[in-house]
Amino acid sequence: MIDPSFPRDLVMIGAVFGLAAFIWSGWAQEAPLDRAVFRIVLGGLSAAGLALAVPSIFLAIGSWSEPSAIATGTTAFTIYIVVVWAEIIAAAVLSFLALRSGHPEVVAPLILAIVGIHFFALAAVFAQPVLHLAGALITIIAVLAFFLPRELAAPSFWCGILGAPVLLAIGLWCLLAGRGALSAG
Repeated sequence: MIDPSFPRDLVMIGAVFGLAAFIWSGWAQEAPLDRAVFRIVLGGLSAAGLALAVPSIFLAIGSWSEPSAIATGTTAFTIYIVVVWAEIIAAAVLSFLALRSGHPEVVAPLILAIVGIHFFALAAVFAQPVLHLAGALITIIAVLAFFLPRELAAPSFWCGILGAPVLLAIGLWCLLAGRGALSAG
């Protein structure tokens, strides 16, 4: 499920997923379930996200001379740029439409769904099947967050409380695999 051919990419996935877990668990603080324990859990998820992101970033910087699946000038790099810009534009347009139509509560699930869907394209770009797993789980969580009871908590809470652990687990898996491959090489 993880291809160790490009360990620097795996380490960067760990960094990005750690940062994403930090961000989503922060957004989940918007309107969580009305119990202090959920704010503590979200704070723990945020701290775990930073604990994953920081060492991943330093390891990525230290191994920047290692090859990447998306070397500049390659088809993979071009596809990566197109996918990222398509994601940004889709998120901006759909968020604008949701806000304009008076449904700000659906912005978080929409953006999380876009993030999940874009992992499928990035799985091909980075040649990392684990990103298919991330895409499937994150997209399912986005759909669930849209339908879970809004009278209990905002959709952003459901996105963060369910999505952050997935991002942390897959990010840590990638970091450990990348670090192992760097050590072996």
